[in-house]
Amino acid sequence: MKKRVVGFMLTMLFAWSIQGQVPTNQYFSREIPEKADKELQFFAFFINQGVASNMYAKSEFLKGQVVGRLFGSNTTTTSDSLTSKYFEQRLIPFFIYQPKLFNGKALLRASFEIDWTWGDAAYGVGGNLGSGISADQVNLQTQNIEIELNPSKGWFINLGLQRLFDTPYNPYRTVFDKMTTTGYRLAYWGTDGVGISVRKDWDFSRIKAGYYQLYENATEQNDDVSLLELTGEKDISRAWKWGLSAYWLRDRASGKGGVSILGQGLNSLLSSYNGTYFFRYGDVPYKADIYWLGTFFGRNTEHWLDPWMVTGFVNVNLGKADTLLNKTVSQSEWTKANDFLGLAANLRVSYRYGQTLSDAITLDMLYSTGDADGLKDGRYSGVITGNQWASPGAIFISSGSYILMPHGNVVNRFTPAVCDISNMGFGLTAGTLTFSKGIIPNRLNAKVGSAFALSNVQPKGGGFIMGTELNGAIMYNFGPFMSLELHGAYLMLGDFYDSKENSHGSAVNGELDKRPTNPWTAFVVFKWLMF
Repeated sequence: MKKRVVGFMLTMLFAWSIQGQVPTNQYFSREIPEKADKELQFFAFFINQGVASNMYAKSEFLKGQVVGRLFGSNTTTTSDSLTSKYFEQRLIPFFIYQPKLFNGKALLRASFEIDWTWGDAAYGVGGNLGSGISADQVNLQTQNIEIELNPSKGWFINLGLQRLFDTPYNPYRTVFDKMTTTGYRLAYWGTDGVGISVRKDWDFSRIKAGYYQLYENATEQNDDVSLLELTGEKDISRAWKWGLSAYWLRDRASGKGGVSILGQGLNSLLSSYNGTYFFRYGDVPYKADIYWLGTFFGRNTEHWLDPWMVTGFVNVNLGKADTLLNKTVSQSEWTKANDFLGLAANLRVSYRYGQTLSDAITLDMLYSTGDADGLKDGRYSGVITGNQWASPGAIFISSGSYILMPHGNVVNRFTPAVCDISNMGFGLTAGTLTFSKGIIPNRLNAKVGSAFALSNVQPKGGGFIMGTELNGAIMYNFGPFMSLELHGAYLMLGDFYDSKENSHGSAVNGELDKRPTNPWTAFVVFKWLMF
């Protein structure tokens, strides 16, 4: 018996020594690991949708990407006879490199964006294009390139081109839906910006400070735009959270830089493009300091503790702008152009009547002040947001509306009737009511909704009513974060769009001499968040 055991052990030893000398499956498993290498991670968001709509851009130069207010200077309009039909596609890949050498204390993030409309262009250079036959378009757009340092527990330092979101939560460690329903819900800042942010997360509170260089023009001159932020939030109880914030934007660029030929800033063409207020300073330099002081709150913000969820905010923008009396004389002869004092407030209440988060009734209300006298009193009484400097710089996409206010299911065309909560400086009183139901829990969901908006200031020749929207959707989930959805919406325009500044209409309605045709849209979309 002992000899058999010894013989068996010698045989196994010999087999093991031979195995180490030949290329077996173990050899190849080192080349393609069965488990993901934790140093390098990848995830991506893919969206493909087919759209039918009566909205389109009249300009031939805007086939690639159309962003801004419907009926704005982006030339978007509606038709009672023409129908836009197209497919569009987006991929946002995300790469994270976390070297084991630093034991999780440092990582690099890089995210990109590749968009196109099916069949648009090939063998060229430019974003938002590249699916024409043969393809081969140079179209990779950089979203974020930033490093995150974690020097000690709860501390995070982000350096580089990063998410610039107006909520207290880490945009890289928080699901996106939560970012759109907490803080200021991306209504003031919802874009990307280069700079440095530092945050500290405790168990029951969190704080963030950041500095962002929005525009760097001539490096030797004082002609830049920069933004500083300080935001904090505390858990008051198990359900309630409350926060405060302060932002300061320093604008010395006088419109230099910006988006394409539109420029940026208070008196740039970007204002009429994005649907913000156009400050008519003329062809003279200006300098502005704008501050935002606000508070926000939330109850049961994940909607898990009990059926009721409440979130809201109040934010005041203030400050002043000066213009140079004569741009050819001394740079010391500045005069006050106007000061700023505007306010916006939001309240969102949701009741979950069923077992899933899709079984809910949600009421969302928004108010923003407007300016009625065109700065004649030396004060702008409306709201200022990031849309004054970027396209888009703020995206209020979670109201439940599709056309009246922005919606998140977009690729190359982002053209709501109210693109900015300032509503061109007229102010806004708006509400949406949605009802959603999990027909098959976590598998098949349906939603119906309505939205209504009033302008707080009447445009010349127009009324207060902006419109009423009806919308609906049905969504089927194949698995975690993969869905096929059908959406539709119709907006009945109000007398706001009867505005006339001259015989050709006004900037409110796209210079039409009558109220535009009511906009509608329908689209089927496939979405997959892969990780």
